[in-house]
Amino acid sequence: MFSTIGHIIRLAKTGFILVQHGALLPEILSADAPLPVRALHRLIHKRQAKQVKSRGQKLAEALPVLGPSYIKLGQFLATRPDVIGAELSNDLSFLQDNLPPFEQNLALEEIRRGLGGSPLDAFETIGPPVAAASIAQVHKAAVKGKNSGLSEVAVKVLRPGIEKRFLQDLESFLFAARMLERFHKPSRRLRPVAALETLAQSVKIEMDLRLEAAAISEMAENIADDPGFHVPEVDWARTSQRVLTLDWIDGTPLNNIEKIKSDGHDLKKISRHIIQSFLRHAMRAGFFHADMHQGNLFVDKNGDIIAVDFGIMGRLSPKDRRFLAEILYGFIKRDYGRVANVHFDAGYVPAEQSPELFAQALRAIGEPIMGQSADDISMAKLLGQLFFVTEQFDMETQPQLLLLQKTMVVVEGVARTFDPQLNMWTVAEPVVEDWMKSKLGPEGRLNDAVEGAAAIGKLVEHFPDFVAGAERTANMLSNIAVSDGIKLDNSSINAIADAQNNREWLGKTALWVAALSLVVIAAVQLAG
Repeated sequence: MFSTIGHIIRLAKTGFILVQHGALLPEILSADAPLPVRALHRLIHKRQAKQVKSRGQKLAEALPVLGPSYIKLGQFLATRPDVIGAELSNDLSFLQDNLPPFEQNLALEEIRRGLGGSPLDAFETIGPPVAAASIAQVHKAAVKGKNSGLSEVAVKVLRPGIEKRFLQDLESFLFAARMLERFHKPSRRLRPVAALETLAQSVKIEMDLRLEAAAISEMAENIADDPGFHVPEVDWARTSQRVLTLDWIDGTPLNNIEKIKSDGHDLKKISRHIIQSFLRHAMRAGFFHADMHQGNLFVDKNGDIIAVDFGIMGRLSPKDRRFLAEILYGFIKRDYGRVANVHFDAGYVPAEQSPELFAQALRAIGEPIMGQSADDISMAKLLGQLFFVTEQFDMETQPQLLLLQKTMVVVEGVARTFDPQLNMWTVAEPVVEDWMKSKLGPEGRLNDAVEGAAAIGKLVEHFPDFVAGAERTANMLSNIAVSDGIKLDNSSINAIADAQNNREWLGKTALWVAALSLVVIAAVQLAG
């Protein structure tokens, strides 16, 4: 546990590196900033005056110098435009954590610790690292496969001591956030401490590779019937908290466009496939890869997309999924009243706000976008503007939707590198319409009816327990009446018993009426 002085020293070193890169925000360098900080910034700013870079670009260059924790902080802040602003958030969206690998002997030691035995007991061969990130690095290895042959696998290994490093840095981040909330009143609205606690929880999950394996397994089930999009298979026997073993991916990373082009792949098809796959994952299952940059996506010889690195995942509840599909569909059809109603139905916008005025504000967002050329149309930009406008109507921040929007920024960027003229609405429309038909059409309403009937069935199933509870209550009241406690005469007890019997009869009647109603609804849907 670091002392206050220790936190201040660590944060001072951070500030020095940020100043070196000209990455401190103007609001931090106000007249109230310490004189040495302002003087150093002016000196370095003059030396960098010829560099035409945005604040986010400078910050994205400085964070890798500061280390793994700061890279993760930058990636996390990219998902919170409500905290750092849309412009800076967009600049940080493409921050990738490519770092130098650690030594082979250290990796072998981590594998021994993680799997509880010699690495050569689990693997026939283990090669040098082929990729290194902030939390872990990947090695190519071989295991005995079927028919005594060798199968290639990818072995992901946590960096030695990474947990301690992250813990120290996160404690310093939280110290700074607490000081900010204590002495800077305007920042309290943004709840920086709560935001960093969310980051801390996310990092803890990333540092347990069994959870990443579980995410891969869940995604594999969700996309089992999807054409052209795959994830590697988990080798659970060689996976632990610190070691993750997967099938080796034979493919070209999407950041090597020239190789993909020379292999004869259809770039426009890949572009469409990336967007549509992401939307299917988000809307159908509510579980999506939240770090889909070029280095985490590969194209194989068949032109299929393969995703890796499932440390950061996003989840959407059924309500959030419907919300996403409805607003995209509403904007595609230019039905702004529908989009407004979706916000109110979801409870995201307070009921006292005006739906008509809100729809007018949505029209101000949608119409300019619809008039743009294909390469200027952006769903991510639309959602970003939408969330900005909703703040004016007192809509509370929805972190899961912000993560969705920021992931869409990255996905759109990747897709446009393959097809700069990509029309986002045209590509998205069939996916959104399929979801709408499956959920809001006759089949979807029938499924809802069946689910409702199942819920009623569970209530009926447990009704005897409810009756038994009522009997215990009556016995308790009777015991109270004859004890030294609260006195009840016989007429009171009889009245309570009669009321209980009436409620039981009404409850049974209501349950069966509801169940029969759902059966009728289901029959009507089938007839339609």
